[in-house]
Amino acid sequence: MCASTLASTALPNGFVELSSIAPTITEEIRYATPHNFTGKAIRGYHAAICILTVPAARALANVQTALQAFGLGLKVFDCYRPQQAVDDFVAWSNDPHTQQMRAEFYPNLDKAELFKQGYIALNSGHSRGSTVDLTLVALPGSGQRELAMGTAYDYLDPLSHPNNLAIPSNARAHRLLLRTLMVDHGFNPLPTEWWHFTLADEPYPNQYFNFPIQ
Repeated sequence: MCASTLASTALPNGFVELSSIAPTITEEIRYATPHNFTGKAIRGYHAAICILTVPAARALANVQTALQAFGLGLKVFDCYRPQQAVDDFVAWSNDPHTQQMRAEFYPNLDKAELFKQGYIALNSGHSRGSTVDLTLVALPGSGQRELAMGTAYDYLDPLSHPNNLAIPSNARAHRLLLRTLMVDHGFNPLPTEWWHFTLADEPYPNQYFNFPIQ
């Protein structure tokens, strides 16, 4: 039995590895690595695997199919997020000494304001298993290059608001394409982050999970 199968069998009922349903979607799970706004791998991310509820994974697979007509595909940065990871974010936000990633992720905000302004919260929709952070990439043959979106993923700034008019027109068009297809396939966008979407009919709207990703 392969390692992926072993990981899948340990998941709670109703959850699945995205790759088992949509294997062509690129995965770059940032919080399993130090390349995120904290500068360290986050607690609970023992593997760089996208885990979602079954209906959210199926809906993403449909978005991927629709994007193929444009020569594009999806790349996911974060999917299910354990509550312990959210607690890790909160602990980080209260430590004024760890700011090595400020220039890349929150150059225009004081770290102490991230919590107050809603960039970090005590609970996250990601912990319900039907929220995903993602972007658009060119299909294989182009090196799966990320399309310009006006800001990088997890750039904690008003420029990341989906309708911000200060970003270039091509990036606005890419944001609109992503948003339109995600909404058409059952996801609700977040007004402050162009990359963040939650399945409208999520199966666990009031339950926050804490099983590790492994």
